[in-house]
Amino acid sequence: MKFEHFALNVPDPVGMAEWYEKILGMKAVLLLNQEPFTRFLADETGRVTMELYSNKAAPVPNYGSMHHLNFHCAFAVSDADEAKNKLMAAGATYVEEVRPADGSLLYMLRDPWGVPLQICRRTKPFVGQL
Repeated sequence: MKFEHFALNVPDPVGMAEWYEKILGMKAVLLLNQEPFTRFLADETGRVTMELYSNKAAPVPNYGSMHHLNFHCAFAVSDADEAKNKLMAAGATYVEEVRPADGSLLYMLRDPWGVPLQICRRTKPFVGQL
């Protein structure tokens, strides 16, 4: 099996997708311009895809009230400080900094909709990253 995507029911999939494209470098690979306004986004490799939509059949979770260790979207970067500053300038909020013993640097932020984002500069990148 290959991982295809994960989905988030969000209040503003159009605005959120635009922010993820502009700020995180995601690319839209499928757009539905009617309810539930689904947006499939891929990272720069095209291999990992997230689905954003606003489906009234289920309540939109309050992502801002969820602990970031229960759920977060992680992004690998070569310069974590630069990425953190860019995201915060674009409306993300700071949660915490973690420095694992291996020398990696992890910043936990929240996007403007409260979804936890982890910015990862790993000493040993996962296979296929960076």
